[in-house]
Amino acid sequence: MGIAETAEELRAIALASDDASGYFPALYARVTSRVAAAGFAEDLAVVFASYYTRAFHRQIERPRCWQATWDVAGDRRLLIVQHLLLGINAHVNHDLPLAVVDVARRRGGLAPLRPEFDAVNDVLADTYHEVLRDLDGVARWTSEAATLGGGRLFNFSLRVARAQAWDAAVRLFPLDDRGAAAYRAELDQLVSVLAYLVTRPALPARLVVTVLRRFEQREPRRVTQALLGGS
Repeated sequence: MGIAETAEELRAIALASDDASGYFPALYARVTSRVAAAGFAEDLAVVFASYYTRAFHRQIERPRCWQATWDVAGDRRLLIVQHLLLGINAHVNHDLPLAVVDVARRRGGLAPLRPEFDAVNDVLADTYHEVLRDLDGVARWTSEAATLGGGRLFNFSLRVARAQAWDAAVRLFPLDDRGAAAYRAELDQLVSVLAYLVTRPALPARLVVTVLRRFEQREPRRVTQALLGGS
């Protein structure tokens, strides 16, 4: 499967969803389409996406961190952004190191992959501005948050998460099968804890979430359509 077909599969998953489980694949389809248009990192992008799609279709045992996102897909007390963060957390913090190692082993090392990995950061930054514009149509507080610096903070946080994913790949790459299995289990557990923190913020933030939810679209399919944008 090529990158264009991968983006279409993600789009199909999003459109078939009638709850918040469609939000992340909608956003992801959009990003994947942009990577395809950029004309690089296709191999990594396809392998990376396969970790999500295979877990979604139960073609592999679902990691706990992914199951945590689907367990709350029907919980409308969560913000749209919280649902997105759950998917991003599982995919970047858990799946990305595994995908990097898969591709690096085919290419004979991590070094040949690093330029492509870093270049994707620029694609993500460009796509973010478009997504924020469309997200504001269904979560009317997001533009104000971006104006106050939330957008820059999110972009910075995503870059930090991707940098940490690369570091995890560096640790995973030299391990034997037994060591790799243990590390993957440990990684899944850690990312699952992060998912819990996304859904159960501390008390002051929890009160803010309750207020912001009043300014959000409550029909999941309309949110998914907004997140798909022009992909």
